[in-house]
Amino acid sequence: MSIAKKTLILIFFTLTGLLSAKCQELEYKMELGGMLGGSFYMGDANYSKPFKDLNFGGGVVARQIFNPHMAVKYNFAVAGISGSTTDIKNKFPGGQNVDFKRTLFDIGAQFEYNFLPYGTGQGYKRTKRITPYILAGAGFTFAPAPAKALATMHFPIGLGVKYKIMKRLNLGLEWTMRFSMSDRLDVTNKEGMQLSDPYNIKSRGIKNKDSYSFIMLTLTYDLLPRLRNCNNL
Repeated sequence: MSIAKKTLILIFFTLTGLLSAKCQELEYKMELGGMLGGSFYMGDANYSKPFKDLNFGGGVVARQIFNPHMAVKYNFAVAGISGSTTDIKNKFPGGQNVDFKRTLFDIGAQFEYNFLPYGTGQGYKRTKRITPYILAGAGFTFAPAPAKALATMHFPIGLGVKYKIMKRLNLGLEWTMRFSMSDRLDVTNKEGMQLSDPYNIKSRGIKNKDSYSFIMLTLTYDLLPRLRNCNNL
C-alpha cells in the first residue's frame, strides 16, 4: 500500500473518531426525580417570620429541558403547615387564640432560568456543572379536612442552585414562596374564631391571602437523549 493511501486512511479514521466523540456528548430532554425538605406557612398566625413552625414536605419532580439556560419544572408535593396565634402581638376579637395544622397537596409548573449554561462542561457550549437559577410559575393547592376542604390556585416564585454531581445526576437546593388565592389555608376549626376573617375585613385580589413556602433538596436523573448534529468540528 502506498504512503498516500495510508495517509488518507489515517486521516479518515482520525476524523471519524473526532466526529464520534462529538456525537457522544449527549444532551437530554427531561429530568425525573424527587424532592425532600420543609414547609412553613405565612398568614394571620405568622406575618413575618420565615421558617417558623417548620413542617415536613416531599414529592416528585420532572423537568423539561429546552436548552442549557431554560427549563420548565413540574411538581407534585405533599407538605404540612401549622401555626398558632398565642405568641403573636396582634390581639384578636374576644382575646381568642387559634392553633391549626393541616396537610397540603401541591401541583404546579415553574419556568426556570439558569444564570450559567448548565451541563457537564463539555463541548462548544462551555456549560457549567453548577449554576444558580430563578423560577416563577403557577399551580393548584388542595387542602382536605379537618375543616372544609379547600382548592385554590397559587403562584410560586423562588430561587435555587443546581449541581451536576454526575453526567446524568443532578442535585439541587430550592426555596420558593407560594402565594395562594385563598385566605382559608389556616382554617381548621369548624367553630370559634376563624383566621380567614378575624377582623371582619374581607380580602380582595391578593390582599390578605395566605401563603406557604418550600425549602427542598432535589435529586433528578437525566432521561430521553436529544438527537445531536454531528457537524460541529
